[in-house]
Amino acid sequence: MKSSSIFKISRRNALKTLVAGSALFTIPTIVAKETYSERKYNHKIDYKGHHQAGVITKEQKNVSFVTFNVTANSLDELKDLFKIITNRIAYLTQPQKLPVNSNDKMPPFESGMLGEHLDPDSLTVTVSLGSSLFDSRFGLKHLKPRHLVAMTSFPNDRLDSDWCGGDIALQICANSPESVVYALRDILQHTSLYLAPHWKIDGFLPSRDIDHKSTPVNLFGFKDGTGNAPADNTDLMNELVWVTDSDKEPTWCRGGSYQAVRLIRFNLEFWDRTPLEDQENDFGRHKVTGAPLGMKHEHDSPEYEKDPHGDRILFNSHMRRAEPRNPERYTAKLRRRSYSYSLGINESGMLDMGLIFISYQKNLKTGFINTQKRLNGEPLERYIKPFGGGYYFVLPGVINDGEYLGEVLFTT
Repeated sequence: MKSSSIFKISRRNALKTLVAGSALFTIPTIVAKETYSERKYNHKIDYKGHHQAGVITKEQKNVSFVTFNVTANSLDELKDLFKIITNRIAYLTQPQKLPVNSNDKMPPFESGMLGEHLDPDSLTVTVSLGSSLFDSRFGLKHLKPRHLVAMTSFPNDRLDSDWCGGDIALQICANSPESVVYALRDILQHTSLYLAPHWKIDGFLPSRDIDHKSTPVNLFGFKDGTGNAPADNTDLMNELVWVTDSDKEPTWCRGGSYQAVRLIRFNLEFWDRTPLEDQENDFGRHKVTGAPLGMKHEHDSPEYEKDPHGDRILFNSHMRRAEPRNPERYTAKLRRRSYSYSLGINESGMLDMGLIFISYQKNLKTGFINTQKRLNGEPLERYIKPFGGGYYFVLPGVINDGEYLGEVLFTT
């Protein structure tokens, strides 16, 4: 009797288990449906305007900064060069159905790396001139912008001539590397009679930061560009970035800007062994939030007036030297637009990575040069070594069809 009851109970429990198990198998499986957000490559940025695109334009994810030596033999050829560059920019920044080459005995019309269609992908190509273009070759010496000079060394620099200077510089930006490379190859194909590449470096910004519309983080792990003046403040941009009628520059310069480029190698292995406290003190900001030390949010004021002895944010910190806010908020008269780079491994077996620092300012001296002088001797110099770059002048923009970049230079 007892064993029979046990059998019935066990059988009953087994049936319950079986039914429950069956129920589990028959319940519809709920799987999170993977969402696919299609990348949009068709966004275009108008290359026309009083100013060139790519200066205060919102940063794209990828850049190639390329400099060239001009091989044109006359002023007319130089004009033709600027016309060609402008035409290529106009073409590349618009949607295009790419041409098909029906003659297989001839080279293709274009590289083919984008397939059948060219999408703008937020492409901008910004053209600037080095001081060397204003030598005796083309009779432009009297038109050279007042502050345009060759870049010279600061105390912590180790400049390599192979990575410095150039007659003309192109900053090519887009939201994918292939769009940048395609544009560069196209421009090279059409200008090879008049230009010889001098140096080139590719840069990138974190995709997640750009997609989330947050301040990009550099290879040191700190937000880069927090202190930038807002690009939508026209008065501020005229004060900091653009050459205006009130500036004592040649007439053709109005609407342009000085461009400072610095290639800065980071000693990442050394940095990664540095205590967090030292890293944050060197920058003057909290690493994760980007907030000034002692504050909570990235864009909080550092309130230097409440820290007169530098106990909270050290006087030697990068942010306090670069932007002391004395006597005014934007002490550094510039707007930065920097990218990270990666060149592989150096001869010592260390990562050859760092920053392509790019800044725009209406006056090279009161902008980048004075700011860099304040930074000379900062603690971060233990981890950085500038090795290249240059000073350039960004041409004013073109407004109407049929005009070309640099035209004002030849009609002044």
